[in-house]
Amino acid sequence: MDRSEKLETYYEKEHPFKKGIAFLRELALKTKAKEDFKWSIPVYTLNGKNVFGICKFNNHFGVWFFNGVFLKDPKKVLENAQEGKTKGMRHWKFQRLEEVNGQTVLAYMNEALDNQENGMELKTEKTKKVVIPALLLSEFQKDPTLQQAFKELSPYKQKEFCEHIAEAKQEKTKLRRLEKILPIIKEGIGLNDGYR
Repeated sequence: MDRSEKLETYYEKEHPFKKGIAFLRELALKTKAKEDFKWSIPVYTLNGKNVFGICKFNNHFGVWFFNGVFLKDPKKVLENAQEGKTKGMRHWKFQRLEEVNGQTVLAYMNEALDNQENGMELKTEKTKKVVIPALLLSEFQKDPTLQQAFKELSPYKQKEFCEHIAEAKQEKTKLRRLEKILPIIKEGIGLNDGYR
């Protein structure tokens, strides 16, 4: 399935927030952003840089602003994606379509694009070199496509997977965790993407 098919599937799939994310997409397509599909969500870019994404979860849907820390946020609606960890990303969450004021959301999207154009970008801190656990290295030797999928993940996401295995105290827990993460790695999804 190519990216455009994945995009259409994302927006067409039945779920409680189908109309809400479709409306957010209408707004995003009115901007100068280019529509893409990364990390299993629609991402809107400018000059190859991620600016915002449209996401849906079990209890809400909304917009992720990759460098949302620079948005003025006059409505005080933005939340830190993961307090204490996330530096630049901010979320705007909705529970119902009726909560979405199109004019205001479009203004936030356009401001985020203007900020990107003006070079307002929070540089990520370099993470320490990832130490890959022996169990995972062994799986890479058995499955080169798994190794390639892992290499395509960001260093931060690689580190999350490695720590998830390494932090387990017992060998059986490490094996159980390894079995759980292999399909996630192959899909190109980060361990905690569902919570971001």
